[in-house]
Amino acid sequence: MYTILGANGSIANALATLLIQANKPVRLVSRHPQSIPGATEVLAADLLHASQTKAAVDGSSVVFLLAGLPYDHTLWARQWPVIMRNTMEACKASKAKLIFLDNVYMYGIVDGPMTENTPYKPASKKGKVRAAIATMLMDEVIAGRLTASIARSADFYGQGADKTGVLNILAINNILKGRTAQVIGNDNCVHSYTYVPDAAKGLQLLAEDEHAWNQVWHLPTTNPAPTGQAFIEKIAAPAGKQPKYFTLKKWMLQLFGLFSKQTRELAEMYYQYDRPYIFNSTKFEQHFQFQPTPYEEGLAATIGM
Repeated sequence: MYTILGANGSIANALATLLIQANKPVRLVSRHPQSIPGATEVLAADLLHASQTKAAVDGSSVVFLLAGLPYDHTLWARQWPVIMRNTMEACKASKAKLIFLDNVYMYGIVDGPMTENTPYKPASKKGKVRAAIATMLMDEVIAGRLTASIARSADFYGQGADKTGVLNILAINNILKGRTAQVIGNDNCVHSYTYVPDAAKGLQLLAEDEHAWNQVWHLPTTNPAPTGQAFIEKIAAPAGKQPKYFTLKKWMLQLFGLFSKQTRELAEMYYQYDRPYIFNSTKFEQHFQFQPTPYEEGLAATIGM
């Protein structure tokens, strides 16, 4: 059984579809799960409760932890360690292997490409939480108590990411509606984005490769990445829209944050947008002989062109 904890997100749905197409039994788990065609089982569970997590994992061979929490560092600090601990213990009890979908917040401010060997130097409250839970997981792996891997993604974009993908929310959605797009930070800096279908395929490949366990992987992401301005142009041109945009500076995020907690939380991540954000997935690409989807192709598919 392949169990997805945190079902029904964009990457979770894409992954579930791939597994079903490969004739794998798939269990979808979230607090309010929705079935998709071909799913073997749909189960409601709260990962903050150890017993519910254990029941959700029971009988699994591979578990994908794809859960997300509201964008709130205080909530993350309280809940992520509990979710990680419950998931690890449930996987150990069921002798299941675990893949955790992670981000890059724990790296902090990086001068140059981010790789799997980039040290943890978190520069934000949310980054400290991500560093702590990633370390918690790999400590169990190093101790030989758990078979698990961490799969990291850059900011993602693509089909189904309209509510969670920064590029979707600020640029793609606005341009398609004829509105002015927004670019955070320096619009002349490159910024890597991982395409949702590539992330899902990467997770599937990692789960099926016995040599891929017990390490960190960066999911396939195209390089070089465009600048913020170039992204706007690449979205607008095929959609037949004007490439209109304005840049969101840190003070704007802080001001808007007086009225929106999510925007306030985004302000502390501004460092990811005012300098080059280069996510390197060479290790994955070479190991699996995988070519990430070019941005032009991914954007065209996302906007339905």
